[in-house]
Amino acid sequence: MLESADFLNNQAIELTNKGNFAEAIACYKRALTIDRDNALLWFNLGITYHKKGDLHGAKRSLRTAYELDPCDPESIEQLAIVCLDRKEFLEAVEYCQAGLNENPANAHLWNTLGVIFFNQEDYEMAAESFERAVSINPYYYDALYNLRDSYSELGNKTGAADCQERLSKLKEPKESL
Repeated sequence: MLESADFLNNQAIELTNKGNFAEAIACYKRALTIDRDNALLWFNLGITYHKKGDLHGAKRSLRTAYELDPCDPESIEQLAIVCLDRKEFLEAVEYCQAGLNENPANAHLWNTLGVIFFNQEDYEMAAESFERAVSINPYYYDALYNLRDSYSELGNKTGAADCQERLSKLKEPKESL
């Protein structure tokens, strides 16, 4: 049977889900020898490197995915998250802004932008970003949770209490695979 990029991608996803990162990375690299310009393969390789804890490999792979498909919101968000994890805040903000220029209604990018500002202790900008995310999706648990924490940091007890009340009515999301 001939190997295909799709087959290797699926095999690598299964290996990643089992925590076999080195084998998954080898599958992605093999798939990329077959289909070098496949943004999805680069994206999945970046996610696997990130899960492995290799932030350099994650950024390099996700940047390639972004260069191949600069309009893909998932690549943009993950690239911003990796930059955040690397404490490259300015670059993380730039990726979020690029994604929001493409789609200003992307609640996930607004939330990620808020997390970046929160990590820089700019609670005003964080709260504004989380408010945008929640205005787009009032049931976005993570954004509401983050907004509550931003309000707490700003001493806005009323806002924090309102967020907590809304959170108590929502189910906490399960960790995705």
